[in-house]
Amino acid sequence: MDSILVVNAGSSSVKFQVFVIEGEGTLRRLIKGQVDGIGSRPRLRASGAGSDPMADRAYPVEAIPDVPAAMNVAGEWLRNEVRIHPMAVGHRVVHGGPDYDRPVLVDHGVVARLERFVALAPLHQPHNLAPIRSILANFPTVPQVACFDTAFHRTHGPLADHYAIPHQLHAEGVRRYGFHGLSYEYISRTLPQTAPEIAERRVIVAHLGSGASMCAMKGGQSVESTMGFTALDGLPMGTRPGQLDPGVVLYLMSEKGMTASKVQDFLYRDCGLKGLSGVSNDMRELEASTDPQAKLAVDYFVYRIGLNAGMLAAALQGIDAFVFTAGIGENSNGIRARVAAHLGWLGAALDATANARHARLISTKNSRIPVYVIPTDEELMIAQHTLSLLMNGQSPNPRHERVS
Repeated sequence: MDSILVVNAGSSSVKFQVFVIEGEGTLRRLIKGQVDGIGSRPRLRASGAGSDPMADRAYPVEAIPDVPAAMNVAGEWLRNEVRIHPMAVGHRVVHGGPDYDRPVLVDHGVVARLERFVALAPLHQPHNLAPIRSILANFPTVPQVACFDTAFHRTHGPLADHYAIPHQLHAEGVRRYGFHGLSYEYISRTLPQTAPEIAERRVIVAHLGSGASMCAMKGGQSVESTMGFTALDGLPMGTRPGQLDPGVVLYLMSEKGMTASKVQDFLYRDCGLKGLSGVSNDMRELEASTDPQAKLAVDYFVYRIGLNAGMLAAALQGIDAFVFTAGIGENSNGIRARVAAHLGWLGAALDATANARHARLISTKNSRIPVYVIPTDEELMIAQHTLSLLMNGQSPNPRHERVS
């Protein structure tokens, strides 16, 4: 049974999925699992395609102190108990920098180049690379494919790509990249099936989760994004501030005496909904809270989505549809309703009943623009890229290929 293992590693968890390769390159999800609580309360959980439980095991903290150890535990369980021996492994890598505009087969040279972007994605990049190194060391003959969150946005024109800084810095890679590209690419590739009438038109997609951003797409390609050089920009997020005057950073360093590393840690871990509310970085807790600061954080999140929708509509010179996706976008009908109210001037009118039951189309028949909820699937996107790279020597053209 040929299969592909997909790995998405973070600081305290390693998520993995196994896809079986069936006839004509179709992928079927077989296993979904994760090792979480790394370094604190490690636990392996896994389920089958029908959500039937396959494993739920706790481990002592010393058994899984880091990501490589978590990879070893998950790998041994897959090999020894489930008899899975993947033909290749696909990885989510947040930052591809200026070097990579499509998925790539990994070797030690690629890993070395990707290490240069650790400072641009410190919450993600080191942990994305850790399992790649682990597999290179322990299973060097297994092909690995790195799939980048920045790649989908490389279709941006120069006006969207540049900052107003000397050109030499842009040539060195200081430019607006955009992130959550695997999620946006999945939405782009599924629109011809889920909403063919808008697939080639002007669409704003809101990827709303602990990390949040928005993307303006035209003809299925990224035109503009709310994120830029790093994953700090744009919308407020769970622990990241979103758009911020760079003068604030200068103030923190000059007046508060914070070092660059302390500022970095502060911006990635102590701001956003967590910092604004003083309560939590979890939108579910904030929506349920009666604390006025929690209310402010939710109001601010919705307000900034509305502001950025206007910016992206300007980049597109109009809008033909709006799509919600990711954890908050797919599950919070309250946030969707409030965001849609901010989109009224663009012609959005929400159907409260459809929104409450999490329907695919949640706008009214009279809405000038349709509003959709489309679940994303970054792991399937990674598996598809990995398979295509192995079979064809290149990743699929996102303008013509469709996700099976």
